[in-house]
Amino acid sequence: MRMKRIVVACCLAAACAGCPDRGGGQGRAAAAAPPAPAPAATPLPPQAREYRTDHYAIFSAAPPAQTVRVATAAEALYRAYGEFFALPPAAADARLRLILYRDRAQFSAFNTSMPWAEAYYRTPYCHAYFDQNSDSPYHWMLHEATHQLHAERAGFARAKWINEGVASYFGASRLDGARLRPGTIDPGAYPIWWLPDLPLSGSLERDLRSGLLIPLRQLIDDSGPPIGGRHLNVYYLEYWSLSHFLFHYDGGRYAAAYRRLLRGRGTLAEFERELGPVQAIQAQWYAYLLEKRAEIADGGALAQATPLRRR
Repeated sequence: MRMKRIVVACCLAAACAGCPDRGGGQGRAAAAAPPAPAPAATPLPPQAREYRTDHYAIFSAAPPAQTVRVATAAEALYRAYGEFFALPPAAADARLRLILYRDRAQFSAFNTSMPWAEAYYRTPYCHAYFDQNSDSPYHWMLHEATHQLHAERAGFARAKWINEGVASYFGASRLDGARLRPGTIDPGAYPIWWLPDLPLSGSLERDLRSGLLIPLRQLIDDSGPPIGGRHLNVYYLEYWSLSHFLFHYDGGRYAAAYRRLLRGRGTLAEFERELGPVQAIQAQWYAYLLEKRAEIADGGALAQATPLRRR
């Protein structure tokens, strides 16, 4: 397997496969790296090449230019996630692994996750493709790579509402060049694009009674209807919006408590101990969801997220 070294910095052109080696500077290209083949249990797509960044080993069948863009986005996520949660540096050789498929068709041919998946994480690989038809061509990858960071770097709670909530939070954050801005909403990312079409009535009780929304109690203790079908997008909108709410509501009122929940088990009992009765939080969250839906539908007021309170 041919290996390339990508330095994700201001100048990336020299990182393309087939470029000659260049010494020094931000645009230096391929450098020899020790072989690190994927285990036989995880087959690589045909003609995959290995690329290495500071924190990732990327096994890519995608064109070099797309691989560089994905590498840039992955490194932006890695930095943003580490800074957001104040994680200590990882060992220099502890690279995370990502398989990048040529396109959606090739990804689907190798997909061993849910049939509707657009990317997935299964230890130790994040599986993704570059979605060239999307305004956010790597938002699926950012979501699954957050799961990878959650499990392999941070060791946070595995409760589904936390795991999917944090992954949706980072996956739907705006990427500006080589910088990911956590909490700044990207309206072209999943599940955000569904939010303007969610027919909220303005009455929490009515929307719960009609089955439009899943009660937060059920979201947190994972006792709601099966995920999939008409409930799939609602689940992910609630996962995303609850995490966004807990990090940013009222200047970050609940951010410190949520960070403590990340280090626990994420149970309903822990939730209510840290944050208060779920019914009261649900009412505040619903008002916040209405506010975010209006902002996204209007196409404005999305530039910045409220700074977090860190305690």
